[in-house]
Amino acid sequence: MGRMTPPAAQAFDAWVQAQLEAVEAALDRWVPAGAPAGLGDAMRYGVLDGGKRLRPLLVMAAAHAVEGSHEVALRASCAVELIHAYSLVHDDMPCMDNDVLRRGKPTVHVRYGEAQAMLAGDAMQALAFEVLTPEEGVAPALQARLCGLLARAAGHAGMAGGQAIDLASVGKPLDEAALRDMHQRKTGALLQASVLMGAACGTPSAAVVSALSTYGHALGLAFQVVDDVLDVTQASETLGKTAGKDVDANKPTYVSVLGLAAAMRHAHDLRDQALAALARSGLADTTWLARLADKVVERDS
Repeated sequence: MGRMTPPAAQAFDAWVQAQLEAVEAALDRWVPAGAPAGLGDAMRYGVLDGGKRLRPLLVMAAAHAVEGSHEVALRASCAVELIHAYSLVHDDMPCMDNDVLRRGKPTVHVRYGEAQAMLAGDAMQALAFEVLTPEEGVAPALQARLCGLLARAAGHAGMAGGQAIDLASVGKPLDEAALRDMHQRKTGALLQASVLMGAACGTPSAAVVSALSTYGHALGLAFQVVDDVLDVTQASETLGKTAGKDVDANKPTYVSVLGLAAAMRHAHDLRDQALAALARSGLADTTWLARLADKVVERDS
């Protein structure tokens, strides 16, 4: 996709800003400050005021593309961000990645201690499903669909399984297929689920869902490839997290397996696959989804 014209770029930026403000306000409402013994403070520290919010943006963009319910999409956006934030809180702990910087500030366990960080992550995971299951306003069948998509993406077949592979792969050689499998689970599954949860807020055909699934799959992998590139090309101050940690931990990455130039080419190829899937969908307006694909590949943090 070519570079956006200034009016198109401004329209996209305005749409992103509107979604971010809506998601932030909803998270501020739903993440309780008054949880016992300071737990609410740790939860809010871990999820508010930070991050790219790519997953909520994908939910909202997909819901827009299928003309789905904005209100339901907002709940789905917050739920997927809560799952993402909980995973970061746990991944950063000493028993896993042992990181001290996230979203430009000390990680939750550094700020609040390991036990409180563990509980904050647990509580955010539970809250995600609470947000998806209000007593009224979301049909029970849709609640079940959204919960199923999110649970599968976060569990053993998705994010948690990918993290287990990641921890088991330190210092071990992985070929590209094994690396792809790990990242499709660890990172890609939740990004793909974000797209599918947005699609579930409308009534798309099976063919549209299939195309959006392919888009989400390619985009999820592209995101991780670019993450691996940025880990070796950007400073911690730019990333908002510790740069070079994968190399220091002797973890296999797309850069270590493919090389830097080939990794970036692969990211662009995946972006092209995502855009081709959107073209096949037949949806009338996939502008925001397409722009998000560009944003994933062209980002510097």
